[in-house]
Amino acid sequence: MNPRGSSAGNCGSTRPSEAEAIAATAAAWLAERDDGLTPARTAEFARWRAADPRHEAATVRLEKAWVALAALRDYRPEAVRHPDPDLLGARRARPARVISFPVIAAATAVAACLAVAAVGWFGPLRAERADGPTEQRYATTVEGYERVTLEDGSVVELNSATELGVRFSPAERRVRLVRGEAHFTVAKNKARPFVVEAGGVAVRAVGTAFNVRLGVREIEVLVTEGQVALTENAGPALVAAPSSASTQSGTPASGGPTLLGANHRAVVAAASPAAPVVERVTPAAVRTALAWQGARLVFADTPLAEVVAQFNRRNTVQLELADAELRALPIGGSFRAENVEGFVRLLVSGGDVAVERAGATRIVLHRAK
Repeated sequence: MNPRGSSAGNCGSTRPSEAEAIAATAAAWLAERDDGLTPARTAEFARWRAADPRHEAATVRLEKAWVALAALRDYRPEAVRHPDPDLLGARRARPARVISFPVIAAATAVAACLAVAAVGWFGPLRAERADGPTEQRYATTVEGYERVTLEDGSVVELNSATELGVRFSPAERRVRLVRGEAHFTVAKNKARPFVVEAGGVAVRAVGTAFNVRLGVREIEVLVTEGQVALTENAGPALVAAPSSASTQSGTPASGGPTLLGANHRAVVAAASPAAPVVERVTPAAVRTALAWQGARLVFADTPLAEVVAQFNRRNTVQLELADAELRALPIGGSFRAENVEGFVRLLVSGGDVAVERAGATRIVLHRAK
């Protein structure tokens, strides 16, 4: 979280800056995750992300590049083990221009990260053709939270102490919830249903949003948008998706799945053949059930002045910058929007900022001497 100053600007040095080292580590983790992490490596990745806000910021930044370059998945030349190196290489020489060192360093770091991303992507593609689709694993710590954009554009939010595996094939998109709780916002694709397995239950959707919690004694499914079909986990040969004629929540279609609409919740007893208990819930109850998501602020080299403004818009406790030099201080990390005190503690720990408490709802930030 230190400013990008002279410490990162020695053109004669071959050592990467701290920011470049963090970016390279994040890229390596994402490439490994795309190949499939073991549970132990998944937990280690989660610890690394939580150890420093800059780690989280670098991961979020590279995940966006990961999604932006998803078109590379369609590049599959026959009999070529690796993509053409010129595909991601620099363009041919042009008339020389004078470019500042920070721009060169940033471009070098991005090029290295994208190269790692490309190698990471093509490994799973080969594995899919030979051995079937690989499973991508995601996990959070006891106090963790993660928001993941899947390759089809669907978004998964993982509550604390949650683990799941994602396996996509041409026929369907399948997620296995191993433990914990997750919310799914599914990208519409009628040709590839989205199925979530949790315990002995399977939740099937085409384009909708729902929450699944896997408890010790029960599985809970809460639909926040659209409609899903709830059935026993029968593997790939699941019942057909609900038709537009069968829209009444909680009513099985001819002995088929239990249909759930928006603002309906189903609770299924674990290891029990009993039918699910379905109830309608109020919007307020839905908000309470999903309060774990919370608003998060994610920054990547964002000026402190802008960060302060975003915190101030969301909180009674107001931050104030006493020194103009602090306005451009770059901040990186993921923070809960209401956790002003935690953010201030992090600023102080970086050594660049000192704090003056001017009242119960006012915190003044000074440049540390």
